[in-house]
Amino acid sequence: MKLRAPRNRTITLSDNDRDRLSEKLVRRYDSFRTDRPVDRTILGDYKDVVPYLPQKFVDLMILDPPYNLTKDFNGNRFARRSADEYTKFLRESFSSLKPLLKDTATVYICGDWLSSFSIFAAASDFFIVRNRITWEREKGRGAIRNWKNSSEDIWFCTVSNAFTFDANNVRLRRKVIAPYRLQDGTPKDWLETESGNFRNTAPSNLWTDLTIPFWSMPENTDHPTQKSEKLIAKLILASSKPGDFVFDPFLGSGTTSVAAKKLGRCFLGVEINEEYCLLAEKRLEMAEKDRTIQGYNDGVFWERNTLVDQIKKDLMANGHLRIRSPKLKRKTPDQKQINFGF
Repeated sequence: MKLRAPRNRTITLSDNDRDRLSEKLVRRYDSFRTDRPVDRTILGDYKDVVPYLPQKFVDLMILDPPYNLTKDFNGNRFARRSADEYTKFLRESFSSLKPLLKDTATVYICGDWLSSFSIFAAASDFFIVRNRITWEREKGRGAIRNWKNSSEDIWFCTVSNAFTFDANNVRLRRKVIAPYRLQDGTPKDWLETESGNFRNTAPSNLWTDLTIPFWSMPENTDHPTQKSEKLIAKLILASSKPGDFVFDPFLGSGTTSVAAKKLGRCFLGVEINEEYCLLAEKRLEMAEKDRTIQGYNDGVFWERNTLVDQIKKDLMANGHLRIRSPKLKRKTPDQKQINFGF
């Protein structure tokens, strides 16, 4: 058992958790054709599970397969292979998974710079490739003989030309440094609030607002390649509607299922490692009490390091905070001033 600092918030499993949550895992698949599993975690290899799943039931599939790197996933080891062999691995995956997708479905495929060539080559054989999102991975080791690797990719694909995409659901709230005003003095395409000036910008294919889960975040687990709930929430909100079915055949520690649950979607996840399945189930339990997604607030996504601004906004919305300002000289008894240290 790892020794952790007192403030470490990493989600772990007790022996009691393992015994209790183990009963929630789906281990048999023979009933799936007549009884579609909903909001469940399946323990197994997706290749063994897929033949038992109904066809054309998935609205959104999020794929985060092992990148073409040698890495150990709690005893399940993936070994780096040639580009051709990795492309073949992906083609086999896409071929087996495509029958599960509705004709209106969207597919997002995660990768890094090394695997992206293979993703495009393989995905082009099965889907319509529409875009490549690149997001800043701010963590990572420095490099002496190469550029530090600080980005990853997500390929945006659809089954057909009929698909869901709502850009308004995934706008990014940015601080306005030099705001423009109309002739009457009102803000031009930005918001003037007591906690600052902001603009809700249209989403692009370059994301710099993500934080990789780490020890002080309540969603963090020991999974070595865990994606953030904020990242997955963007994909879900852009490319599905409430009640749609979200499927992840490489579930890991459960981020896709957790984000789908918090956002009112149906979900199903498949994971080959039991420890990660149990972590997914524990996180789903936690989501019953806490539906918040760090970095998603007020229906928009916020830039990194803006938690204080989000707290200020919520406090003011509830009438619990008034900012010192020449325009705000009076305060009601239930309002209080808070010093945030700046």
